[in-house]
Amino acid sequence: MPEIFNAFGFISVIYLIIGIAITAKFYPGYSHTQQFVSELAAIGSPTQKLSPRLNNYPLSVMFCVFGLSICNLNTAGISEWIAGSSIIVHGLATAVAGFYSMDKDPYIETPSFSGQIHALAGLLVMVSLFIAPLALMFSPLYSRGFQLFSVLCISLSVAFLVATAKAYQSRNNAGLYQRLSYGAQLLWLAGFSLILMVR
Repeated sequence: MPEIFNAFGFISVIYLIIGIAITAKFYPGYSHTQQFVSELAAIGSPTQKLSPRLNNYPLSVMFCVFGLSICNLNTAGISEWIAGSSIIVHGLATAVAGFYSMDKDPYIETPSFSGQIHALAGLLVMVSLFIAPLALMFSPLYSRGFQLFSVLCISLSVAFLVATAKAYQSRNNAGLYQRLSYGAQLLWLAGFSLILMVR
C-alpha cells in the first residue's frame, strides 16, 4: 500500500477533533464536559444524522486504511498484524457505533436494541486501542522511547477510564473524562502514525 496511508492515523485524529467541534455547534446547549461524544448522535438529538455522516463513517474509513497499511508494512510481523487488525476493528466498530445510535438518556436503565449495539461497539472501540499499543510495546522493531510512550498512553487512558466510571456514577464531568481517556489512545495512534511517516 502507498506510504501516504501511514499518515491516516495522524490525519484521523485531527479530523475527529475538528468534526466533533463542528457537530457540537449544531447541538444547542451541548456540553463537552458533561455529555458523552456519542450523545451527538443519540436517538432524537439535533445532530443524530449529521454526527455519524460527518464523524463516524469518514473516520471508520481512515482507521481501516491505517490499519491495513500497518498490516502491509515491509517489516510487518505478528506484532504489526495484531496492531493493524486491532485498528481495523476499531474502524469497523466506529462505523457500527455511528449506525446504531445510543439512547438520548445515557443513564437509562433499560437501553433500546440500538443502544445495546452501540454500547457493544463502543466497547470494541475502546478495547481495540488497548490491544494495538500492547502488541507493539515489546516489539524489537521500535525504540525504547516509543515503548515508554505506549506505556504512558495506556496508563493515562486506564486512569481516565476509571475516572469516567466514577464521573458517570456521580453524573458530573463524565464527558470530560471520557474525552481524556479516548484522547490518550488517540495520542498513541497519532504518535505511531508519525513514527511510520518519518522512519
